[in-house]
Amino acid sequence: MDTEAVINLAKSCVDIGYFTDNLPPMLEFWRTTIGLEYEAPVEFNNGLTQYRHKLGNSIIKINTSSRSLSDKPGGYAKLLIAKKGQTTTETLFDPDGNEIVFVPPGYKSITDLGICVRSSKMTLCREFYKNALECTILGTNIFQLGTSIILLEEDTERGHNGHWVNTGFRYFTIHVKRIDDTYASLMKKGVASGEKPYSIGEIARISFIKDPDGRWIEVAQRASLAGPW
Repeated sequence: MDTEAVINLAKSCVDIGYFTDNLPPMLEFWRTTIGLEYEAPVEFNNGLTQYRHKLGNSIIKINTSSRSLSDKPGGYAKLLIAKKGQTTTETLFDPDGNEIVFVPPGYKSITDLGICVRSSKMTLCREFYKNALECTILGTNIFQLGTSIILLEEDTERGHNGHWVNTGFRYFTIHVKRIDDTYASLMKKGVASGEKPYSIGEIARISFIKDPDGRWIEVAQRASLAGPW
């Protein structure tokens, strides 16, 4: 793979993307149970609506679609959130059954968010996070992207992952300074494309790539973070 740096972050942490067809209970969970501040919903392309919730510098994005959604495996096992004053791990499940774990700050190097990724292709995934996404290796199967942490776990039963527009924990977002250049460089590195860059009005220009197991990762240039494209 090309070793030239291509991931120039416009934001130090990732955002998290869920899809649901069970919206009111999901909003109640994130706004009341978890206690997050939120913004007015935003309508995007192709009948998608996004409900954005602020968690530190990250955004928890609860998405809905005008079309029916399936529950095919999404590939992301759980979200881990560092919580001040937390002394042990505490597991919750949202109304759709997604696993969220509060952890003490520093647990497995997590100071804000951690994502648990279960993979049937561990060697390829390690190479992907190290070389394609240019993560820092913190330990065995622990990778740092900005301030966010990726935890790899082996799962030999993990099969093909469904499209990013389906229920569950579907994707995370990496914000970069120049989306078209970044996407082109990732393609040169041999990364699998999910969707080529396209613009959502003047809000953002986004693309999707896939990891070796077929999980979706959004790579985006948001105007409020990196300026226009």
